[in-house]
Amino acid sequence: MLEVRSLVKVYPGPVAALQGVDLDIPNGMFGLLGPNGAGKTTFMRILAGLLEPTSGTVTLDGQNIIATPELMWSRLGYLPQDFGFYPHLTGRKMLRHLLKLKGIIAPGGLKGLTDELLERVNLAFAANRKVKGYSGGMRQRLGIAQAIAGDPRVLIVDEPTAGLDPEERLRFYRLLSELAENRIVILSTHIVEDVAVLCPRFAIIRAGRLVSETTPSAARSAIEGAIYEGTVSADALSEVQRQHCVTQSILVEGRHRVRVHQADGHPPAGFAPVTASLEDAYLLEMRRDATTPSDQDADTVEPQRAARS
Repeated sequence: MLEVRSLVKVYPGPVAALQGVDLDIPNGMFGLLGPNGAGKTTFMRILAGLLEPTSGTVTLDGQNIIATPELMWSRLGYLPQDFGFYPHLTGRKMLRHLLKLKGIIAPGGLKGLTDELLERVNLAFAANRKVKGYSGGMRQRLGIAQAIAGDPRVLIVDEPTAGLDPEERLRFYRLLSELAENRIVILSTHIVEDVAVLCPRFAIIRAGRLVSETTPSAARSAIEGAIYEGTVSADALSEVQRQHCVTQSILVEGRHRVRVHQADGHPPAGFAPVTASLEDAYLLEMRRDATTPSDQDADTVEPQRAARS
């Protein structure tokens, strides 16, 4: 169990990146959902022992990893949002180099472990191909290969599917799901579908504050029967937005397909009830009591990737 209590991080300025986060993260996949700039990466870096908090505690299986971050380093696999590779090296040579840097020791030698890891992330076929020729998904899988070396207790992945095409994203989902079977995996993302597909439980962070901790099904159930969808012209859109709580607006063939939350059961004329999605729940939570400019970042969520289940 990873236990976070009263975690605060204030940067010079001052900028309060985290404002008293309390969270319990059990074994399995756990999602941290929020817009860019919400504090997710700061949170991940503190958990990874790469950044010291202003105040608060983090314990892993009862051990204080703020006071002794080396306890986390030896049990951590980390795939940051931006992971650099040497493009002229092959996948095999790049991974072996990363394993050496991490100080990984393998009973059968690093060559055997490198090949084993490449096989596990389905990159054996491209082991001798230079990294500069890898697709975005292949690069992410190479990053995961180094992250899981040493069988870490905790695996942190920061925005792992950003920029991946649909096929690569699905392949990455399967890999992460397998890795979460016997360890803590923390998925930090601003893409709602990532959480809907992978995470039995997740938390929403906004402007450095934890605003919700729930399950995808509970989040959807809380607004079921209150979501309506309709199509309106560009001229009518502003009036709908003024009078109703719009959770999504997508331009389709010159007209706007709009979803609204209407708890009183009186949607705009021509709107019909639809099944609530996790994206609906997420955007409603982000806009609730939004009073600071950073809260408006909720609009950066990618609607085309929204969960519809």
